[in-house]
Amino acid sequence: MAREWRRAWMRRDRTVYCKPVVPIVRARRRRAFVCLFMSFVPTSSPQPERCVRSDALAALGEPDPERKAALVAELRAAWQDGRAAVLPQRVLSAPEGGLPGRPARPELVEPARLERRSMRSPQGRAALLHALAHIEFNAINLALDAVWRFPRMPAEFYADWLKVAAEEAHHYSLLAARLAQLGYAYGDFPAHNGLWEMCERTAGDVLARMALVPRTLEARGLDASPPIRARLERAGDHASAAILDVILRDEIGHVWIGNRWFRHLCDDARLDPHAAYEWLASQYRAPRLRGPFNFDARRSAGFDDVELAALAAREAVDAR
Repeated sequence: MAREWRRAWMRRDRTVYCKPVVPIVRARRRRAFVCLFMSFVPTSSPQPERCVRSDALAALGEPDPERKAALVAELRAAWQDGRAAVLPQRVLSAPEGGLPGRPARPELVEPARLERRSMRSPQGRAALLHALAHIEFNAINLALDAVWRFPRMPAEFYADWLKVAAEEAHHYSLLAARLAQLGYAYGDFPAHNGLWEMCERTAGDVLARMALVPRTLEARGLDASPPIRARLERAGDHASAAILDVILRDEIGHVWIGNRWFRHLCDDARLDPHAAYEWLASQYRAPRLRGPFNFDARRSAGFDDVELAALAAREAVDAR
């Protein structure tokens, strides 16, 4: 029987070597058999052992602000590179010690007890930056709470709020560093607990949470940032004013995320978002919105024409 041959050219000296085809064919058949056999062998695809939501709960319970910020940054990196999975169906429980984790200071007081200070003094500017740092520290906690607390949401919901938590942690770090430059630290001035109190009120209702935390409390920051920035500029504190630019840019995106998921939930429940918001604001005793409003920022953050017109009418009434 005639034998078939295959010509193989070697790269270096281009010398011709002739080899029989039959053994090669047999080898290929063996490899095909092995591949077929292995296709029936049960294999486990590598799955991340970490749960994003469980780790968010652990970070929420961390009392040290710097450590909390570092945990959030690491968790988002783990989620982005596939080392952690969301697991939306997992139902988690709050630890017995209570939430959130926070340091022994600052002292928490009623908002009316917070002293207004002049921006002309370094201490006055430090007090303002401290108030902003406290807001950002609470904002980290609010975003982490959304990640762990509400099961069975789309994966994008958790990705969005983990992103928010990471950006709030960055804001806190910027403000803490600026405070240190002025000779102060987070905890040196009293603060209030209003943001977290709304978080507790809406703990059992994701629709209320989306309506009243990002779209109400955090959206107030869109209105407050420009005048605060202007005060810092007039006081000659350009470094602090630049931090406000970063915060406003990112907060527009955070409020947009709140609008996105509020409307998503309204659509799922076949609710009119405008009527639903008014009912939720009354039911959960949301603070009354007061102008002046930053209409450009609110429009960029996803508020529609009906909502902006209602705010304009409210601003006109307040101005009388």
